[in-house]
Amino acid sequence: MKSLKYSCLFLILILSSCKSSQNYIKTAKIEHFKADVIGIINKVNNHWQNTHAKPGNAFWHVSAYHTGNMEAYKVTKNDAFLQYSLDWANHNQWMGAKGTDKSKWRYSYGESDDFVLFGDWQICFQTYVDLYNFTGANDESKIARALEVMEYEMSTNKNDYWWWADGLYMVMPVMTKLYNVTGNDMYLQKLDEYLEYANSIMYDADAQLYYRDAKYVYPKHKSANGKKDFWARGDGWVFAGYAKIIQDLPDGEQKEKYITRYKKMAEALANSQQAEGYWTRSILDAEHAPGPETSGTAFFTYGYLWGINNDILDTATYLPVVKKSWEYLTTVALQENGAVGYVQPIGEKAIPGQVVDVNSTADFGVGAFLLAASEMYRFLD
Repeated sequence: MKSLKYSCLFLILILSSCKSSQNYIKTAKIEHFKADVIGIINKVNNHWQNTHAKPGNAFWHVSAYHTGNMEAYKVTKNDAFLQYSLDWANHNQWMGAKGTDKSKWRYSYGESDDFVLFGDWQICFQTYVDLYNFTGANDESKIARALEVMEYEMSTNKNDYWWWADGLYMVMPVMTKLYNVTGNDMYLQKLDEYLEYANSIMYDADAQLYYRDAKYVYPKHKSANGKKDFWARGDGWVFAGYAKIIQDLPDGEQKEKYITRYKKMAEALANSQQAEGYWTRSILDAEHAPGPETSGTAFFTYGYLWGINNDILDTATYLPVVKKSWEYLTTVALQENGAVGYVQPIGEKAIPGQVVDVNSTADFGVGAFLLAASEMYRFLD
């Protein structure tokens, strides 16, 4: 029934004429579907928050959930969602990694307090800035650590901070959000500098996609069938990250450059979507790790919907892509109790033989689902 319902929705949106009676019918239908999407958001988020009542740490996977929770709050205005992130931020003292000795700050992979400059400890700043903006921009204690860390980072002569694809989602939006808070052009200059380094080691101009990091660049690394191995969640992080920064950037050459890259990714990803609506874990080799995967699919769905909503992506071209992916998300990934399944566990690549099933869920996957659902609401609105 859900599948039929959403198929009808997209048929209405694509085929409706401008006659007044048909417009009335279309409007009534869309209002119904808007309520349905809000219901989905509440169902998913209430399930997650009710089953994870204690605030987690500020590391990447928990913080990625909160980026989705923020979008859910924006469209639902559900104060419980806002409070959940406030409690989490207070629990973590509005900090990522808590090291204080700058001479020890590092940015290779690490989960200890010395890895202050590692992007997996910086994604939390996205939500802290949002909370700062939502709850009154006069309490600078909410963003004091974010400013301290990022401005120290920008003062160094290093440009290789973003050496893995995930990091582009983790930190690029931090740069644009803090630019909009401070007006400091250095955030945009360093965004461009760090991104150029990332592109130089991970971006494949022919495929128009990103390898997870330099270890996976073809032909040094190949998929099971000898193809280029692009990890779906990794490219999901990047595609969603581009959407997030483009919306925050001022008009100009830098923004247009990022839009061009984002549109090329959109084209490449559309060509690799499976008939069932999802993307396999190895994007170009469906046999490498076959079967549905939700986190990459949800990030892609969010990215496509954002582009359509902001007149950057062509609706006629990409709405059919969204129709299939949204149908997968709401009829296969979403469970009756509000759980989100088929989320590949924490990792950095598509792993042949790894079990990803209806019971596979994770905080970052729920966050990605909430991003997509919130953007779907905006599309209907």
